[in-house]
Amino acid sequence: MAKLDLDVLPIPARLRDKEPPRLDKPYLWRDFTLFALVHILPLGALFTGTKWQDWAVCVGLYWLRMFAVTGGYHRYFSHRTFKTGRVFQFLLAFLAETSSQKGALWWAAHHRKHHKYSDTPWDAHSPIRHGFWHSHVLWVYYPDNDPTDYKQVRDLARYPELVWLNEHWMVPVIVLGALILLTMGWSGFFIAFALSTVLLWHGTFTINSLSHVYGSRRFATTDTSRNNWLLALITMGEGWHNNHHHYMLSTRQGFRWYEIDLTFYILKVMSWFHLVWDLREPPAELMRASAPAAKAADEPAPEVVAAP
Repeated sequence: MAKLDLDVLPIPARLRDKEPPRLDKPYLWRDFTLFALVHILPLGALFTGTKWQDWAVCVGLYWLRMFAVTGGYHRYFSHRTFKTGRVFQFLLAFLAETSSQKGALWWAAHHRKHHKYSDTPWDAHSPIRHGFWHSHVLWVYYPDNDPTDYKQVRDLARYPELVWLNEHWMVPVIVLGALILLTMGWSGFFIAFALSTVLLWHGTFTINSLSHVYGSRRFATTDTSRNNWLLALITMGEGWHNNHHHYMLSTRQGFRWYEIDLTFYILKVMSWFHLVWDLREPPAELMRASAPAAKAADEPAPEVVAAP
């Protein structure tokens, strides 16, 4: 696979007079070390042994929290592709924050900037611009990315309970970890909590590091976003990334019947019980395989690999 010539992705006119950011600051290595140490915790199960319940809850917590990240952080807080009430909004943020991926407003602010600057030097986690490891995880520990840019999420910052939860995002993590430890013991803590958290991290992170590199392109977007069926399976639909970048206002990201989008299916069922409502679908022409808009964009994109 040939390396992409970045001239294929010209800087938009609105950014040409803007000084590109320099990644010349040291990462927050202390915070990263804590993140890395969590990867060792599951090894504690070698000393405690495990029960089948530990593994069952591990799988359940992976999928439950993946839904909270994809349906909550992404499709609700970042893009507002559906509506819900204030109480359920808070519960969704709380559950998503048990993923230990920082606060809902922090996540949404960064994601909105990602779409604004996708694959330009201002994109905080473009694998094309910044390489695999930075886009996969290190960007989180770059000092400029640590604060929450509340200007990007004024619509969410008007809710004081969301701001509090965003500033104290470790509270849900601690609550879940303590609950697992108290009810399932150390083996449950090591497997059901720690292992599922590590798997959840890297499952989520693949969308940043891989979905702009590997897969197919239905739509000729101005970035390198791609559709990847495998990533869609492990992230409950987020792998239909080219679809999403082409029409980000849609709750549904799988635009074809065969593009499995578990997050959308669950939200659809929840809408039957009025927990959520006003789910947005893509325009009908984007859903038709023979639609001119889709057909014209079914052209091969430049083959790319992430920057070193």
